[in-house]
Amino acid sequence: LGYDLSVHESKGLDAFNDGPEFDAAVTMGCGDECPRVRAKRRVDWQIPDPREMSPEEFRQVRDLIETKVKTLLAELG
Repeated sequence: LGYDLSVHESKGLDAFNDGPEFDAAVTMGCGDECPRVRAKRRVDWQIPDPREMSPEEFRQVRDLIETKVKTLLAELG
């Protein structure tokens, strides 16, 4: 989609210890609640892991995540 991810890096959950409370914390099918991440709302989207998927299936998962993110943002106002 044209995003340059080379300047981003993953953060461990330690980065969130005693951090701010977020409006929402989203997990994607792992069932984890991430108790270190303080959140007013917790959502589990049950997104399939695209690791072994074909490129077309991977794009479908990507598009599903985009749709769910936009919906959540609209709900949060």
